Amino acid sequence: MSPETAPPNGTATPERRCQNCGVPLLGEHCYACGQPTKGLVRHFTSIIGDFMDSVFELDSRILRTLGPLLFKPGYLSLEYFAGRRVRYVSPVRLFVFLSLFAFFAAQLSFKIEKGSAGEGEPAASQASKVGEIGRVTTVAEVEALRDQAVAELQRARKETADVPGVGIGLDVAEKGIVNEAERRIAEIERAQAAGEPVPVPERRSDEPSMSFNGEPWHPEKNPIKIGFLPDAANAKLNEQAGRAQGNIKRIQEDPNLLKDAFLSTVPTTLFVLLPLFALLLKVAYLFKKRLYMEHLIVALHSHSFLCGALLAVLLLDAAAGWTEALPWLSNPLGWLEIALITWMPLYLLLMQKRVYRQGWFMTLLKYGVLGTCYLVLVSFGAGISLLVSLVNV
Repeated sequence: MSPETAPPNGTATPERRCQNCGVPLLGEHCYACGQPTKGLVRHFTSIIGDFMDSVFELDSRILRTLGPLLFKPGYLSLEYFAGRRVRYVSPVRLFVFLSLFAFFAAQLSFKIEKGSAGEGEPAASQASKVGEIGRVTTVAEVEALRDQAVAELQRARKETADVPGVGIGLDVAEKGIVNEAERRIAEIERAQAAGEPVPVPERRSDEPSMSFNGEPWHPEKNPIKIGFLPDAANAKLNEQAGRAQGNIKRIQEDPNLLKDAFLSTVPTTLFVLLPLFALLLKVAYLFKKRLYMEHLIVALHSHSFLCGALLAVLLLDAAAGWTEALPWLSNPLGWLEIALITWMPLYLLLMQKRVYRQGWFMTLLKYGVLGTCYLVLVSFGAGISLLVSLVNV
């Protein structure tokens, strides 16, 4: 230290040493044992700041990340591959942060009204009519109940068109209704052809029930039994089925229970599907000789974009609703919402083109194949999430 910069008393500044091993410190972490210089014995506000930075990286990096994420397809992935990583939020944290916020906002953005099922009748009444499909004795009655239930689901699909995942769950429900109607029609026709009375299950019409092997599920009379599973696994399945059947009545009384439970499982479902989507990318671009982890980074950024765009759509939709009395403001917000929804598939196409650098023909072909395959995976995942939600509601 020069005489000009020496302390007034002429003593040198004490050397900083690690409190654990005593080695001189060169930064905020000891290079010998790895212990950080900061412990928990300090101001609580600084601990909160470190926590937010560690979990979400909520500092200037989030501002440098969100703009390119939403409006520059493929930019973040290419920056990551080029080694410029520290200036942006890491892909995993970005996805976790946006998915949690997006689907939490989705839970708050709409509410299923009990009286919206059809012509002022409560949702529970409409659900009981769906259960009657297995009890009516003519084809015309089955078709009438089927058409009414499908029309209600289609109406609900329009009301929740802006919320990804809900539409898939409604598709699963519609398919189940159609399959049950087809099964009952075949049962009625077989009985009529044999000159026998149409069988009617013995249960109260308002009792919630699930079906297995074409008959109402029962833990003893008609349990779930899958041949290749051990008895313990089948017993667990029937235990879960009993919980689900017990929840059906609660869901009929308050459909928002299932909606909230389903949306809360979507981030976990997407996180499970991410490696599978990366594997699809690996197969589609096998001859590019890219590492699997590179495809996983692309998958994380693309899913982060979808969650971020969903969050923006929900915020725009809420703002348009709040300013409905001001058409000069609410109309442009609605146009922005439509533009953003249109931008979502276009963004993914441009991202695929810029990251993998293939011609337009091959990019469009692979984009269509990947989209179809992933839609099947998402539908399967949504079905599993719906079942899990039914059990855990």
